[in-house]
Amino acid sequence: MPNTYLAIDLGAESGRLVAGLWNGKTIRLEEIHRFPNGPVYLGDSLRWDVVRLWAEIQNGLSLAARKYGPGIVSVGADTWGVDYVLLDERDEMLGQPFAYRDARTNGMMEKAFRKVPRAKIFAQTGLQFMQFNTLFQLLAHKQGAPKMLERADALLLMPDFIHWALCGSRVVEFTNGTTTQCLHPLTRNWATGLLKQFGLPTRIFPKVMPPGTRLGVLRPGVAERTGLRKINVVAPPTHDTAAAVAGVPTAHTGKANWAYLSSGTWSLMGVEIQKASLSARTQALNLTNEGGLDGTYRLLKNIMGLWLVQQCKRAFDARGRKYDYGQLARMADRAPALRS
Repeated sequence: MPNTYLAIDLGAESGRLVAGLWNGKTIRLEEIHRFPNGPVYLGDSLRWDVVRLWAEIQNGLSLAARKYGPGIVSVGADTWGVDYVLLDERDEMLGQPFAYRDARTNGMMEKAFRKVPRAKIFAQTGLQFMQFNTLFQLLAHKQGAPKMLERADALLLMPDFIHWALCGSRVVEFTNGTTTQCLHPLTRNWATGLLKQFGLPTRIFPKVMPPGTRLGVLRPGVAERTGLRKINVVAPPTHDTAAAVAGVPTAHTGKANWAYLSSGTWSLMGVEIQKASLSARTQALNLTNEGGLDGTYRLLKNIMGLWLVQQCKRAFDARGRKYDYGQLARMADRAPALRS
């Protein structure tokens, strides 16, 4: 019987559980469960319904237990970057987590630059400037709900929250940690000096762990509800693009003689390098350094991906006009070109 490894893959539009069956020579992938995702308005703010996502994940784990049984070895999760969950000292979730497209970060970058110059932020983080980066989300949180931030005992990024729900671990995995604009690219740890300059509580930032770290075993309650054994919970590259790039079939890991294009809600194009690029030219081009497997960095650019198409599909669905993506692509191909 092949060993079975479970992957929880959450995207901005959908989530899925996939089984990887390894026979010692080759791996075969089988999708177990797929479910919709998307931010929801709560009042005037845009949030992630993480409780529903967790329920769907448990449904998928139950299906996996019935299908693969004792052959299951481990489970791990990847998601998009930047968004986070706050836990208090009793492991209670503080509020429903914001989605990165929420408007609370409007103008927050400019406010941050008045306190710490743009170049100094880049030198300590190596990240491109986008208003939804975790740093600016936290500044918005501090401005809008300071007492909640004071009550927080731990900040977990979305995949780290899933791992906490699975096994109780309170850590942040390196690849997703690099999307926050709170992590120093040279020390590969939190940029505590920068965080203190902004008056952010450094105590809430957990230990940073590399991909491949064994985080623990399934909580007894999760194992009982899903029918799984107390299997290992292992952190993969938890940023979805880092996980995708890790799957590129190249023998030249960390060498910038090949490039990749990873497409989803966002498209990301870049190269893999051994050390973060912190040059003035990198900053001027607003390129970003995101962590990869085996201690590498991915020097990349965010590009508009399939988000516009996804929003069109969402609007059509809401009006009862159901199309799959293949149909939308064929319709777009037949449509007359737009002219200025």
